[in-house]
Amino acid sequence: MTRRTLLVFCLLPAAFAQTLTAPPDARARIDSVFARFNHTDTPGCAVGASIDGKTVASAAYGVADLEHDVPLRPDSVFEPGSVTKQFTAAAVLVLAEQGKLSLDDPARKYLPELPDYGTPITIRHLLNHTSGLRDWGSLEAIAGWPRTTRAYTHAHVLDILSRQKSLNYPPGAHYSYTNSGYNLAAILVGRVSGKPLAEFTREALFAPLGMTSTSWRDDFQRIVKGRAIAYSQSGGTVRQLMPFEDVHGNGGLLTTVGDLLRWNQKFTIAHQLDRPTLTDGRTIAYAAGLMVLRYRGLDEISHSGTTAGYNAWLGRYPAQRLSIAVLCNSTAANGTQLGHAVADIFLGDLAQTAPPVPMHASKPGLYRSLRDSSTLEVGAESRNEFTGDRMRVPSEMDGGTWYEHVDKWTPTAAELESLTGEYVSDEVEVTFRVAVEKGRLVIHRRPDSVIPLTPTFKDAFRSSLGSIRFL
Repeated sequence: MTRRTLLVFCLLPAAFAQTLTAPPDARARIDSVFARFNHTDTPGCAVGASIDGKTVASAAYGVADLEHDVPLRPDSVFEPGSVTKQFTAAAVLVLAEQGKLSLDDPARKYLPELPDYGTPITIRHLLNHTSGLRDWGSLEAIAGWPRTTRAYTHAHVLDILSRQKSLNYPPGAHYSYTNSGYNLAAILVGRVSGKPLAEFTREALFAPLGMTSTSWRDDFQRIVKGRAIAYSQSGGTVRQLMPFEDVHGNGGLLTTVGDLLRWNQKFTIAHQLDRPTLTDGRTIAYAAGLMVLRYRGLDEISHSGTTAGYNAWLGRYPAQRLSIAVLCNSTAANGTQLGHAVADIFLGDLAQTAPPVPMHASKPGLYRSLRDSSTLEVGAESRNEFTGDRMRVPSEMDGGTWYEHVDKWTPTAAELESLTGEYVSDEVEVTFRVAVEKGRLVIHRRPDSVIPLTPTFKDAFRSSLGSIRFL
């Protein structure tokens, strides 16, 4: 049997390419972008840029390991967070090319642990975040065990998702970003190919492309030479913040800026850039592990990512043959902003100045999301769009989210008391004890969490858990 791996060396015909050359002061300008990380006592970033497959910039700023004073290098190994998703999606698409699955297959064909919700969740839904599945990490945060606090495995993911009695919406109806689909995709690759995702991608993707520094954090205790430790930075305090879990596919790639540039130059596969259409006819910007966007008038294919203290961005501008990779080991870094700042250096006058977003007259007050009851406070003028008592917050991803005007609520003591009691969820295996303390409603959660609730609209509250509504 012949194995087929599709390696495509450009995304657009040469006739449509625009010739770029690196400006003579490119390195000095890149140094300026990363100047705040260029210290011997803070974490930082590595950055790489290529034009038409040739590396035109490669640099690193800051420290990889603060305990041992190891500086970052351009070939330091980082985790790029959700930049990883395009690799998982590519593995699924390779299996589809090999005829081993169809993107329109029900996910339960390969993952029978998932409940039957009536309308099938397809593999395609998993890859473009339209499945309606809840994010397993968010569920565990509600239970009191957010990611980085337990050594989660894929067995945990399957167990958590198997207990969910409903979806957030019917499959294909909306877009909502969730890691669950990509963890399931990683498991699916292993079941269909007969090889773990790490082995399958090494053979089908990484080795053919010369990505010799790329692997997976499928065993977080494994020693990885050259790995940059991740840190949280808040004010003057720096603390280690590593992803001690074996869950991967949603993230968990271990790689370098050089390998990411090789990937951007050499690999794409049929249908990875197909933008899906929702059931109401809207086309969303999220394809299969990649966002198909516009940046300052130019086509951009990109993805950002964060995992624990890591922050990253990988983007390419196909018509200009330009790729940018940014990998950071600090929560103080914003990979997307840094990546765009580097892209601007090379794109120059080809990129248009973004037009100012107009202000609109609005009905001031409190608005709640029609999707999840989260709230926004709006003044007399806003950059959002308004129709009567409704407001749409635009989004390049899916067209935006609708909110409706609601009255602010100041509950009486009796109203607060009526909401007290125990609330039990089998889906996240947690019990909340709701009580009134010092005139305000609080949630008690084992072992010792006390979570204050701030009223928003009738029977709804804001909290560190997110928006809470009593029904």
